[in-house]
Amino acid sequence: MTTSVFAHPHEQVVFCHDEASGLRAIIGLHSTALGPGLGGTRFHPYASEADALADVLALSQGMAYKNALAGLDLGGGKAVIIGDPRTQKTEALLRAYGRMVESLNGRYYTACDVGTFSPDMDVIARETSYVTGRTVEHGGAGDSSVLTAFGVYQGMRASAQHAWGSPSLAGRTVGVAGVGKVGKHLVEHLVAEDASVVVTDVDTAAIELLTARFPQVRVVASTEALVAEPLDVYAPCALGRALSDDVVDVLSARVVCGGANNQLAHDGTAKLLTEKGVVYAPDYCVNAGGVIQVADELDPQGFSFERAKARATGIFDTTLAVLDRASSESITTAEAADRQAEQRMRDVGRLGQIHLPR
Repeated sequence: MTTSVFAHPHEQVVFCHDEASGLRAIIGLHSTALGPGLGGTRFHPYASEADALADVLALSQGMAYKNALAGLDLGGGKAVIIGDPRTQKTEALLRAYGRMVESLNGRYYTACDVGTFSPDMDVIARETSYVTGRTVEHGGAGDSSVLTAFGVYQGMRASAQHAWGSPSLAGRTVGVAGVGKVGKHLVEHLVAEDASVVVTDVDTAAIELLTARFPQVRVVASTEALVAEPLDVYAPCALGRALSDDVVDVLSARVVCGGANNQLAHDGTAKLLTEKGVVYAPDYCVNAGGVIQVADELDPQGFSFERAKARATGIFDTTLAVLDRASSESITTAEAADRQAEQRMRDVGRLGQIHLPR
């Protein structure tokens, strides 16, 4: 493998293997300065173990910053299961994975991500108590993509405020790449506000379901076609690395704000967007609604959707603060978000050094 764990500032990386069930998983803990790591489990057919490791390292770091910016007393963790969830996901595999999570004794709480769903969390919970994102029937938050999309929508409104002086998206043309878990809910918010929505997705079934519900939504054949459209806002809501140099070069949108994780293809992409005058809302800032939703399950009083939604509404103010900081300090919005998250991890995380008698 070419990716070295020790080249990254992670506290702990755990390789999990159960040959009988076929489980091959990696759990990454980037930081527990603010509390136990919380982040979803991605089930994906990675081409190599190195690709899986690179993904879990990037995703767990993103969760540390996301949780910090969201004001949660939680650190950053993430997990990946290597395999095709359509053919390899079994009860035995999920329960074996649950035992691996349990072995960390609360340093990591798991939840849903690409390839895993709330019913899967119920199966995992048969082996560990460190699970969020469970079904409503089991006292959980259910589908976390609901508030993920709501948070992205709030971040988009804040970006519009920064770019055009008004949070309204009415009449704006918004391109949404990916209308799966998060994208379909985001489209619902946009249509309700009378935005003009253009979408694309490799999953034709997802497109058919969306257009049956919202026939006014226009469909284009590919992401390449979508970014070439005359857009006001571009919302990447599929997998990461959506903002490559080629995409930035042809993009007409003034605002980029979407639900996908790790949208920047490389560290220099944020600078390219800034130089082009594009307002980029950092993904881990605006897509925190889902983790806010599942984190609410950890409240001693039990889960409250209303409480979680009220907290996710604050993503508007957080996004606006990041964008304003970038302008005032003459840095990219990605740098501004990083500084804001790192500042909270330092200021609040150091409080653990104050000894409290047990």
